[in-house]
Amino acid sequence: MRAITARRRHPAAGYLVVLLGLVLAGLSYTVITGVGAAAADARGVSGGPLISQGKSIFLQECASCHGLYAQGTPNQGPSLIGVGAAAVDFQVSTGRMPAKEPAAEQPRKPVTLTGHQIHALAAYIASLGGGPAIPSGAEVSQTGANPGLGQQLFVADCAQCHNFVGAGGALTYGKYAPALTKSTPRQIYEAMLTGPEAMPVFNNTTITPQQKRDIISYVVKTRNEPNPGGFSLGRVGPVTEGLVAFLGLLFFMVLAALWITVKRGKAHD
Repeated sequence: MRAITARRRHPAAGYLVVLLGLVLAGLSYTVITGVGAAAADARGVSGGPLISQGKSIFLQECASCHGLYAQGTPNQGPSLIGVGAAAVDFQVSTGRMPAKEPAAEQPRKPVTLTGHQIHALAAYIASLGGGPAIPSGAEVSQTGANPGLGQQLFVADCAQCHNFVGAGGALTYGKYAPALTKSTPRQIYEAMLTGPEAMPVFNNTTITPQQKRDIISYVVKTRNEPNPGGFSLGRVGPVTEGLVAFLGLLFFMVLAALWITVKRGKAHD
C-alpha cells in the first residue's frame, strides 16, 4: 500500500492520467466516427462522391456570398449551416439561387443548375449541419388529400400574404409573397418546411405532413378552376376589381362629357 501511495504522489502521475484520458477520448472518437461513416456508406455508395461534387459546385457558385465554409458573410448571404437539403432544393430549383445580386427578395428565375447538380449541392449543405431533408414523392403526393380542409388551412395560415388563391401580394421593406402558380408540390412543401425569405417556418408539428398535402391539393386545384364571372383580373381580389370598375366609370364619364359638348356645339351652329 505504501508503494502504491508513493507512486500516486509521484509528480509524473498527474500527466500520465491526463495522457491516458486523451488516448481513451481519441479511441472513442475514432470508434464513433467509424460507425457514422459505415452508416453513411450503408445509405448509399454515392454519398461521398455526391457530397464532394456538391462542395465543388458550392465553391464555384455560392461561396462568394455565403463564405468558403458556408458560414455566411455580412450584407451578402446568410449562413447555410443547418438549413438542410430542402432549403437548397427550393432556392436553387426555383432559380432564386445562385443570386445575381443581393436584394430584399429574390425573384423566381430560370434554373441554372441541373437536377443532379442541385441534389449534389443539397447533399453537401446537409452534411454541414443537418436540417430538413428533401421531401420524397410519397410526402408530396396528393393521393387522399382533402382540398376542402386545405382551403381552410390556407386561408388561416397563408392567404394573408399569398392571397386567397395563391396569386401573391406585396409585403413591407421591398419584400413580397410570390405567386404560387408555377410552384411544384415539392417546392410548396419545402417552402413550408424551411420558411424562405419573409415566410415563417411551418414545421411538421405546426402543420402536419398530411395538412401540408391538403394545402398543396387546394393550391393546385385553384389553378384549374374556371372564371364564371368573366375575366379573372389576376385573381388578386377586390382591389383590382374596384380599380377596373373605377377606371371604366371614369372612361364612361369622359365619353359622356365629350358627347354632350359635341351635341351642344352642333345646337349652337
